[in-house]
Amino acid sequence: MKRAEDLKELLKRIDHKSYPAYKDTAGKYQFPGYVLSIDHVQGDPFAAPSKVSILIRGREAGFPKELFDRKWKRIALQDMILRLFYRQVDHYSFQAKGSGKSGLMSVSRCGQEILERSDCQIEEGSGDLHFRMEIGFPANGRTIQARELEKIFFDFLPECVKKSLLYTSLDKKKWQQNMELSEDQQVIREELKKRDLVAFIANGSVLPRESGVSKRPMKDAVVFQSPKSMEVTLSLPFYGEIKGMGIAKGITLIVGGGYHGKSTLLEALELGVYNHIRGDGREYVITDETAFKIRAEDGRSVKDVDISMFINGLPNGKDTKSFYTEDASGSTSQAANVMEAIETGSRLFLIDEDTSATNFMIRDELMQRVVRRDAEPIIPFIDRITELSDKYGISTVLVAGSSGSYFHKADCIVQMNRYQPEEITEFAKTQAKQFPISEDTAPAYEMTAFRRIVRPDLEFKGRDRVKIKSMGRDGLSINRENVDLRYVEQIVDGGQVNALGYLILYAQRNLFDGKRSIRETVKELERIMEEKGLAGICEGSYLPANLTMPRTQEIFACFNRVRGLKL
Repeated sequence: MKRAEDLKELLKRIDHKSYPAYKDTAGKYQFPGYVLSIDHVQGDPFAAPSKVSILIRGREAGFPKELFDRKWKRIALQDMILRLFYRQVDHYSFQAKGSGKSGLMSVSRCGQEILERSDCQIEEGSGDLHFRMEIGFPANGRTIQARELEKIFFDFLPECVKKSLLYTSLDKKKWQQNMELSEDQQVIREELKKRDLVAFIANGSVLPRESGVSKRPMKDAVVFQSPKSMEVTLSLPFYGEIKGMGIAKGITLIVGGGYHGKSTLLEALELGVYNHIRGDGREYVITDETAFKIRAEDGRSVKDVDISMFINGLPNGKDTKSFYTEDASGSTSQAANVMEAIETGSRLFLIDEDTSATNFMIRDELMQRVVRRDAEPIIPFIDRITELSDKYGISTVLVAGSSGSYFHKADCIVQMNRYQPEEITEFAKTQAKQFPISEDTAPAYEMTAFRRIVRPDLEFKGRDRVKIKSMGRDGLSINRENVDLRYVEQIVDGGQVNALGYLILYAQRNLFDGKRSIRETVKELERIMEEKGLAGICEGSYLPANLTMPRTQEIFACFNRVRGLKL
């Protein structure tokens, strides 16, 4: 291994040379307390920044094992370290001058959710800390400005390491509080299963957000208070006794006037699949981790999905047990989303009437009299919701603002009134008796086996380089094919999309063989990531920064939106 002084000497030799001379810097260098690795050098100052990593041995980093001895604690610790490092790097970024991306110092910018990322990883046994980032190597045009890079490596970066990657860099109390929150959140998740709940919202939670483009809590917002009839008490190891609204398994209906907080509550539940940072207001809003937001998605492609649970007898004779379309309607896309969610193993559907296809959700009494069931290919969701709950163990939380028919189906009905929930099940059921719905039941359905086999794509097998480009949270392109993820609403971080691109590539090269199903492929991908982390799906010589672990549900959702997938 080379010494830090060797890097400094090298930078002096290549100063003012042509940009490709930067390639000579690649390698590992021993700095005081850590190893700096220059993993990949960009081709010019306008290209994607260079990839750099830092290794600090456990004894140097100094984090006590009790802060990372369980998976959820380790993820929370890594998240906190990354946030600290980001604040330091953000101060120094672009202080070294030059053209294009010269002087950029970049790591992932974290939101309100606590996620597992490739930027910062702690080895479970040794406590060794691996940190990855991007740096724009400075140049004036294509002429190397090595003295500016020397500032980054010998002045800026050591200061960032000192103030954020070492246990001594922050008050020990804050590290402890971070661990305690992760433990309490994990206990709530375990309690959901024990108590047959699908979600918990603590009293005092702040659900509204600052604005439509900000995920921070709204100042002076109405705090959440559970109805007494739904209030549960949990005993947490560090917080102590905590009370809040428990949503039981089954069918829960959320109603109320416009702007009273229905969709705000549902959004909090959507994102409750992730743990949140202290002070977010939603840190004690915990949802079943398999929860899936279901919506209509006009125009999406659907490939070989059995939607016969909801759609049968199409007038054109099209097969709905293996349904295929490049341009789905609102109802067929929502039916496909439901079946694909079942395929992921989801135990909870989250649905907002506002983003649903009306004809998929409901057919009122008058419409059923005018258009008989045998003339209507759509079996609406209302006719299947009880079967999904009772027979298949899939709960639903549904926001409804205009149709009262679901009052008849709901096990629990919550009215949002000025952002406060009121449990009105008995009253609503009494009123619903005056408006009976049709007793014409849908035919029973036997769940599909979910054996969609993916054939190999030779375009991926024979190419060394495949270009993956992320478009934030909206989607990605791989080999010029766009994958639209705008309506996969529980993707919260662009790094998840980056990781999904690598997952597609790995599956295409190694797993899609004409024998494995999508379900078996995802299971194998998760096994690899459980054993090796995100590095297991990256086949290059180094693990890039800006990769964030996606959930099972988002992996499925991404594969299902790859139009070129050979099924």
